Amino acid sequence: MSDNKPEIEQNNDAAANQQEMHEQMKVRLAKLQEMAAAGKDPFEQVEYQVSNHSSDIVDNFEAMEGQHVSLAGRIMSKRGMGKVSFCDLADRKGKIQLFTKIDELGEAAYGEWQKLDIGDLVGVEGEAFRTQRGEISIKTKGYVLLAKALRPLPEKYHGLKDMDTRYRQRYLDLIVNPEVKDTFEKRSRIIRSLRHQLDDRDFIEVETPILNTIPGGASARPFVTHHNALDIDLYLRIAPELYLKRLIVGGFERVYEIGRTFRNEGMSIKHNPEFTLLELYQAYTDYKGMMELTETLIANCAQEVLGTTKVVYQGAEIDLTPPFARLSMNDAILKYAGVDFNQVDTLEQAVQLAKEHKLGDIEASMGRGDIMNLFFEHYCEDKLIQPTFIYDYPLEISPLTKKKPGQPELTERFELFINGREHANAYSELNDPLDQRERFAMQQKKREAGDDEANLTDEDFCMALEYGLPPTGGLGIGIDRLIMLLTDSFSIRDVLLFPTMKPQ
Repeated sequence: MSDNKPEIEQNNDAAANQQEMHEQMKVRLAKLQEMAAAGKDPFEQVEYQVSNHSSDIVDNFEAMEGQHVSLAGRIMSKRGMGKVSFCDLADRKGKIQLFTKIDELGEAAYGEWQKLDIGDLVGVEGEAFRTQRGEISIKTKGYVLLAKALRPLPEKYHGLKDMDTRYRQRYLDLIVNPEVKDTFEKRSRIIRSLRHQLDDRDFIEVETPILNTIPGGASARPFVTHHNALDIDLYLRIAPELYLKRLIVGGFERVYEIGRTFRNEGMSIKHNPEFTLLELYQAYTDYKGMMELTETLIANCAQEVLGTTKVVYQGAEIDLTPPFARLSMNDAILKYAGVDFNQVDTLEQAVQLAKEHKLGDIEASMGRGDIMNLFFEHYCEDKLIQPTFIYDYPLEISPLTKKKPGQPELTERFELFINGREHANAYSELNDPLDQRERFAMQQKKREAGDDEANLTDEDFCMALEYGLPPTGGLGIGIDRLIMLLTDSFSIRDVLLFPTMKPQ
């Protein structure tokens, strides 16, 4: 019996909260009916002129004192039941106290003011002043009810803590947790910073299809949909890469896209089925040029949005000041696992090493490079706290990347790791159409051996390469993870306004 007590108490609390919610809504609906009977509609107002936001007054009070202002926002608390009352008004930029007297409004209007509920949206005009206790406030001269809140805010505005509810009802989260609004303000500024930096470097922002006939540009399972008029299956894009490189073939030279990408994979604090990706391509450069561009973009974002390139993420201090550390994948494995893949010549040797290190079952589709990557993921990723470019990736896991001269088993590719997480992926793009066809054939064999994330052959992309793709560097940056880093957010769901959730 005692083991079930917490669950019983929790259920009782939930039932009590539901009952209280029901009772409060009945009271608010009765007020609405009372207004309707008096010929008043709290939803008919179509416009309200706002002269200032709360922070305009609070931050510049010396200049604003005594001025007549008009604000609009949500009532977040109420105090006082006599001839003088106080409430807090929250708007987009913060919160300010309203000071309301019966002498200023008149008895009838003041009586209606006292009937307002926490959560109601109002427009208020009045005078900016400081109370005897020194609090910057607005002395209310007039008001209008802009919208009646029929449902009370949670926990009497003391906070919404349940994460599941916060993600499902983000509008409620934004109302009662001001720091959440700050996170998404920063998100907008981070994306704006990336755009401005690329625009200043003469990149052109473009849009490519989200509905694809072939899922390409990455190794991932796609979402499948059906086009009724054409009677064909289509795939939500897993990357815009192959379309963007077609544009380089067409002569644009520098292009980028910031948009939603979709991968039908597991969910975690680092993964959401749909996420925002920056991909860019620049002709006449390579992956080393992309390294310099990556560290510059990220450092400038931090400086512009946070005012520093030194950030704290979940207690770890991270220095985003360029240049970032650079380490080959093999050197990383040698450093953290004590295994030198320069001495591993065959697939059989690699498989034996994987068994000795208990890396789990080795799939039939795996090659030597796949196993090398397994070692890296298992032993190295979580050690890379400070920004580190890991380069020289195996050929088997890089089907769209140029081979490294003199070492054809490796490619000119890097990934950027910060705090143990991948933040960027870049290549010297493969522009040899014959080699590309061979890579697609390798991917097809992996798919036939059971790897359902292997690339499919894109014939039109191969045709585009046959017209000539100049030497090109390509880069992808996960926007959501970058925002997590710069806002010290634990989960990717904390930086997505409406994360994917299982229906209740």
